[in-house]
Order: sequence, then C-alpha cells, then structure tokens
Amino acid sequence: MLLEELGPLYVKVGQILATRPDMVPDHIRAELALLNDQVSARPFAEFEEVLVAELGDEWRDLFREIHTAVPLGSASLAQVYRAVTVSGRDCVVKIQRPGSEDAVRGDMAVLRRVTGLIGWLAPHFSEVVDIDAMASMLFEVMKDELDFAREARTMEKARKLARAYPRLRVPGVLLATRRVLVQTFADGVPANELKDDQLTDDQRKDIAYQLMDFMFHGYFIDRHFHADPHPGNILVSADGTAHVIDWGMAGRIDRGTSAGMIGALLGMARNDGAALARSWIRLGAPTPWGNPAGFTADVARLVPRWADASLEEVYFGVALMELGRCATRRGIQISPVISVIGKSVANIEGTVRCIYPAFKFAEATERCLKGVVTHVVGEVLSREQLAQTFLDAVHAIATVPGQLQGLLADAVDGHLVVRARTNLGDPVSPGKRHRLPTGTTLAQSLAGAAALGWILTRKKRWT
Repeated sequence: MLLEELGPLYVKVGQILATRPDMVPDHIRAELALLNDQVSARPFAEFEEVLVAELGDEWRDLFREIHTAVPLGSASLAQVYRAVTVSGRDCVVKIQRPGSEDAVRGDMAVLRRVTGLIGWLAPHFSEVVDIDAMASMLFEVMKDELDFAREARTMEKARKLARAYPRLRVPGVLLATRRVLVQTFADGVPANELKDDQLTDDQRKDIAYQLMDFMFHGYFIDRHFHADPHPGNILVSADGTAHVIDWGMAGRIDRGTSAGMIGALLGMARNDGAALARSWIRLGAPTPWGNPAGFTADVARLVPRWADASLEEVYFGVALMELGRCATRRGIQISPVISVIGKSVANIEGTVRCIYPAFKFAEATERCLKGVVTHVVGEVLSREQLAQTFLDAVHAIATVPGQLQGLLADAVDGHLVVRARTNLGDPVSPGKRHRLPTGTTLAQSLAGAAALGWILTRKKRWT
C-alpha cells in the first residue's frame, strides 16, 4: 500500500523485489507480488474520460460489451478491462491511469536530484557506478511505457518472433492510441499462480526454455527486448501456452553491449572465469585505480559455482549482484545498460523459476548459441560492416603519418611527454592516494624512467 501511494515508479521497485528471494523474505515477496496485477483498482468512471479523449464520445460503439464493474487487472500505470468487439472477438482494453504521466515525471525529477546528491557525497563510488546514467536509462524505458502506440508497435514485432515458438504467444493489436490499447484476449494465469498439477513436467520445461530463447533473441539479435517480464506479465493457459503481455517497458542495446553480454554468458556457461571477466570489463572500463587482474581472479573463484547450475541451486540474480560487487571493489566501471538488462534478466529468472525450477542457464545458452553466432557472423560480413571497416582503415592510414611526424618532432625538440600510471592497486580509501606497487612493477617503472631520461639527453645527436 505504501508503494502504491508513492506512485508508479515505486510500484516497479516492488515488482522487482517480488522476484528476488535472495533479498526479500517469502512472506514479503508474496505481498509485493500483488503489485504485478492487483494494484488497488479505481472506479471505471475515472477512466472513461481517457476513453472519450482518445477515442471520441462514441467510443462505446466500438464494443459489443465491456465489463466495467471489475477490472481484469490493475497495474501501476493502467487498468485492463475485458470486452467484446462489435465483430464478436474477445479482447482486453488497457486504459492509462489519469495523471500517470505527471506522477512518473515528478518521481523522475526527484530521483534525479537524489542521484546527483549521491554522486556529490560519494564521488569515489560514482567512478565505478554512474547512478545518474543508470537511472536515466531506466527512466527512458519508463517513458516509452507511457505511450501505448509505441507499445503496440513493439508488440507487433514480438508477435512475429513468437510464431517460431510453439509454446509462446503475444497478443495481437486491434487498436492503439497514446493512452488506450485494445488487444486480443490472452487466457491464462500469471506464472507465479501456476498449480503444481496444472501442467506436465515436459510442458513446463518447453515453456521455460522457449521463453528464455525468446528473451535471448531479444538481447542478442533484435537488441530490443521485454524489460519487464515479471510473473504477472507471463500468462500460462491450461493447454501449456505462455502469453507474453505488457510490452510497454522495452529495452534497447547497441551491438557492442550485446556482444559483451554474449561473451559473459558463454564464460559463465563454459566455466571460464577469465572470459567472463574480459567480457564484463568490455561492458564498462577500468578506472585509473582499477585492478583488472584482481577482478579476473575474483570471477574465476565464483564461476565454478554458477556453471551448469539450475535455478534450484543458484539465484542468477545473486550472481549478477556478486559480479557487480566484485567490479566495484576492484575499480571496474559498471555499464549503465546493466540497470535495464539486469532488471529484465532478474525478472525473467523469477518467472522461469515459477514455471520450471530445474531450468539451467548453461543449457539455454547452448540451445540459442547457434542462431546467435550465425546472426553475428552475418553482421560482420555484411556490406555495411565491410564498408565501415574500410572507412576506418582509410582514416587510420591517413592520420598515422601525421601522428608519427608530430611524435618525432616532439622527441627532437625535447617536448616528448610520457605519462605513466603506477597506482594500479586497490584504493586505500576515497580521496586519498593509492598504494604504490612494490617489487617488479616498481623496478620496471624506475627502469622505464631511466631509459626515457637517456633518450631525451641524446636529442642533440639526433639533430
């Protein structure tokens, strides 16, 4: 009730926590799960003004009947009502809550000030975790959720993709405006309300692996994915079909980030800590005081516990958090996109756990790998990529002679400057000097400095 009163943004926080048994006790998660589709309903009269504004005064002529007494579902930004079109087709009408947009934008403004304050109070922490950038990415996907017309376009793309999966469906769009969405009816119960005897073990397994393959396709091929696949957004019908609904919150990532995520998943699946660490570092970057070798050692220690584990044995949301903690401690920047991908992965893990706890990430990765690799190879060999590579090479060839000439001129004039960083250890504490390395590293630094001095004293001979 507190999260409801605070507003839509806080309801999202509650929905995420409802999928995290590693962070929240079961009795609290059961309460938070009600935020998925049982937010306190408001009277239909409050929503009718939205229907009039979006569809006109004659909006009722579009439907043979609409069940307004009790909503089919009530979420943070909208209420959903069951209806029948004039042609006799079962459908649902999703109507945005009046004032939702102003509430969300107000919450965003407040949280921006909070993240700015955190950055000012903890600059050292902000070097590795750009909270403001992470919040901005989350805000962007929430802005999309306020536009049902955009959600409809995303649904249509996802609907085409879902045809390749026998156990998956995405509702069809019948009508869409900015604040009203009419779509085909999806029969079923939320994934977290499935009874033990409702489906066979084979049906559950098929749904779980097809659902994860569907999500992997979004992460690594389309690079446009469902960012909010919590159990309330996956409705499972009695015939063993899973309906993926509520496409308002969709994430987008670039090619480089997608490749880094592929490498990270492969490293985890193959029990290769070094590969996972390299991919994670590519997603972010080492800070001036970063210790990539220490981070790699940390990951190598953790990965054997995750490889080939099922959801009954490991919470992969916990694994993601452990990676983040190790990266922060070792001075490795965390990519802001992790805020959106991490939310999506944590939600889909919670959903799959409800359907088939014996699910294994490693097996799912192997299943989707062939299609992903084929797609990536096709991109690398595409005409556009070859043209980009050629242009980059031309630019490098054109600029290298000038750079070399400038370097030689600086050396001859005695203006050559070499910046060396020796503080590669972990920081002592925020705002203080870093520890100086000892042993071989320090000796190498001194030898390099002596060699540089000798070079600069020989400048007259060069002239």
